[in-house]
Amino acid sequence: MAECALNLASSPPALSANLRISPTRFSPLRRTLPLTSLSVAGKPLFCSHLHWRNSVLSTNSSRSQFRTKSSMAEKVTGKSKAEVKVYDSEEELAVALAKYTADLSEKFCKERDAFTVVVSGGSLIKSLRKLVEPPYIDSVDWSKWHVFWVDERVVPKDHPDSNYLLAYDGFLSKIPIPAGHVYAINDALSAEGAADDYETCLRHLVKSKILDISKESGFPKFDVMLLGMGPDGHVASLFPGHPLVHEKEKWVTFIKDSPKPPPNRITFTFPVINSSANIALAIVGAGKADVVHKSLGDDKSSDLLPVQMVSPEGELVWFLDKDAASKL
Repeated sequence: MAECALNLASSPPALSANLRISPTRFSPLRRTLPLTSLSVAGKPLFCSHLHWRNSVLSTNSSRSQFRTKSSMAEKVTGKSKAEVKVYDSEEELAVALAKYTADLSEKFCKERDAFTVVVSGGSLIKSLRKLVEPPYIDSVDWSKWHVFWVDERVVPKDHPDSNYLLAYDGFLSKIPIPAGHVYAINDALSAEGAADDYETCLRHLVKSKILDISKESGFPKFDVMLLGMGPDGHVASLFPGHPLVHEKEKWVTFIKDSPKPPPNRITFTFPVINSSANIALAIVGAGKADVVHKSLGDDKSSDLLPVQMVSPEGELVWFLDKDAASKL
């Protein structure tokens, strides 16, 4: 069976045994690269402004309740507890996000000899930049990373709208991760075909024990999802008011009428997102302050935004800069 990973044409026959000394870089992008298809052979929140960094919010999702004491508040809202951390700057947020990710990498590499990481597009990739600097570039065991996308635009990989290209330029090209551990979509297919193909890939990785399955939900359980949020409160390609936010059966689905261009995309569904062992939401900028307030403040609206529907089996951490948290 063909490996369901992006096999870049100039990958060396054997990766260096000491990846941290001799990092293997990705080859230049090509429109004709083999893609993911199995069928293609080879082919801290609510705080006084004096205590930004130590503020914590715990959330849990059937009812809401705040208990504020000094720089701490607890909000009870469902099955998962969330910690919300606010930083003085995006730079400090990026430093903290790198440590968070590296610590999880060490944990899972020891426990299961693999680390499954899901990323989004947008500003998230920029906020991962500290991972490719010392000490993490030298200490993380990149050979055990497996990288996926929570959503992707159905465009060629060298297209400016491609989440793959964004991750490649800002992150993947700078770390010695094996090329076969990068799971990109088959952009030669339609949106529907690419979604089906990506789900088939995930099912294969479950069978091969690279990807865990949730005993609670029966959906794939990723070690961590590193996600951003749109100014309208969307996560992945799950938009406010769109029927896809209610999809319960599929692992990966498609959208042809995205409110944000380009229109054709694939996306993980909420059952997959919420089966994760860990989720980090990295949100920066005053432009997202209203949505952050609606999501984590005292808004009593019954209409949940997609970001409010993020409720993993494991731990949820909101990483906010003070601008994004300015209305809390």
